[in-house]
Amino acid sequence: MTEAFVALGSNIEPEAHLLKAARLLRAGFVNTRFSACYRNPAFGFVGAEFVNAVAGFDTALPVEALIAALRDIETQCGRRPADPRWGPRAIDVDLLLYGQLVASTANYTLPRPDLARRIYMLGPLAQLAPDLPYPPDGPSIAELWSRFPRGPGELTRIELDLAGA
Repeated sequence: MTEAFVALGSNIEPEAHLLKAARLLRAGFVNTRFSACYRNPAFGFVGAEFVNAVAGFDTALPVEALIAALRDIETQCGRRPADPRWGPRAIDVDLLLYGQLVASTANYTLPRPDLARRIYMLGPLAQLAPDLPYPPDGPSIAELWSRFPRGPGELTRIELDLAGA
């Protein structure tokens, strides 16, 4: 089994879409756990705020099959292939880490290249797995988070229980 971490985000009916994605993740993967949920401004475009979280779970799927399973969850939650990369969305389910794998293919790069630069990914991951080393030999996720530059209003914790979905 490999421990994987994924980012979840939505700014179209976010509570409903995140709860559905959480149910699908728990149904498909062993020991699924969730960070708290956070509201933050849209990144890369002007739009409604997002609600984001991170999930961790164990999987026996190889990385390509896992990515396909995550795309299927997005589809079940209302994400369409034609949705713009930088725009409103029902759901994003993005693979951040797959064990300690460091790899780059036409379909993915691991660890996710912007993980250490995006507050809405790094913050929830630091809450969920603070002692996890950043692959392959980097500092812990908590150490990366402690160095992250912060400003007012970037992440606001909200009450949304994905674990109980």
